[in-house]
Amino acid sequence: MTVGLNLLCYLRFFRLGRNVSLFSILCMTSVLEAFAGDYSSYEAVHPVVKAAEQAGVDPVWAETLIGDAERQQSILDAIARPAEKTKPWHQYRKIFLTDRRIREGAVFWDTHAVAFSHVSERTGVPEEVIVAIIGVETFYGRIMGHYRVIDALSTLAFDYPKRSAFFTKELEQFLILAWESGKDPYQLKGSYAGAMGYGQFMPSSYRAYAKSINGTGVADIWDNPEDAISSVGNYLRAHGWRRGEGVVFDALSAVDRPSVFASGLKPSKTIAQLATEGTRPTESLAPDIVVTPIRLDEENGPRYWLGLQNFYVITRYNRSAMYAMAVWELSQALALARFSS
Repeated sequence: MTVGLNLLCYLRFFRLGRNVSLFSILCMTSVLEAFAGDYSSYEAVHPVVKAAEQAGVDPVWAETLIGDAERQQSILDAIARPAEKTKPWHQYRKIFLTDRRIREGAVFWDTHAVAFSHVSERTGVPEEVIVAIIGVETFYGRIMGHYRVIDALSTLAFDYPKRSAFFTKELEQFLILAWESGKDPYQLKGSYAGAMGYGQFMPSSYRAYAKSINGTGVADIWDNPEDAISSVGNYLRAHGWRRGEGVVFDALSAVDRPSVFASGLKPSKTIAQLATEGTRPTESLAPDIVVTPIRLDEENGPRYWLGLQNFYVITRYNRSAMYAMAVWELSQALALARFSS
């Protein structure tokens, strides 16, 4: 039914006064449905509201918020074709390793030098890695997403069965986050997946790891870059970053066997074990060091690396070897740019 017809029904209802016909009642129902949100009548909303209520959120407030959410087809289209799954490494790399991203990253680093130094000292995460995470995620705050978070998470929770359970939990966490922080939930925007702020934190990650630069109060990862810097460093530290250790080493592989590179992202093979499988580092490393072998396609063929624990930690931010490699290479380019200028 069109909006025009709904409006006609609405006017007829009030003109009839007490003499309401069945047609008028049906028309009024269509009016209410037209102005209700896309998910106001979903049964799946109730357990989400209940879970938030158990954490102290007002249930009427939560139900109203979800009821106002709008389904976004563009979100469903975007999540079906993430760059990590549709582009080979040599194309993916070009998105992030650009002169402009390196140049502006060095400026961002200089602008917030005190914060980067403080957070690196506190967490053990190198400054350039934190800069690179923010650079890859949002181009240093330039691209933080334009979707309302409530729309993104509701769309994916209720209309993306493949990962409905994950996004339903994130929707619950967002309700709690918005209620606790006092921020206007209609104004909070992010990526198509509901990731927010300079560092693109999902609601659960925000509640677990976001940390203000001074350690007190609510971390503002949307408008305060130094709180975002603190939060990214805290996230990596909490996921097992090892202070002073390396991240990734170049490797050579005598035999390009897929089985060698199918062991997952978590380090699980020793240098000695990989040597028997035809893969070794290009520099001398202790045989008992545990690594994960990485194979990515460059324009002229495959290239190989060995990822350490800290490489794995970067993948906890985004579960992709290409993502972690982009962060690492950008971090090295940023360090070179900043300290050679």
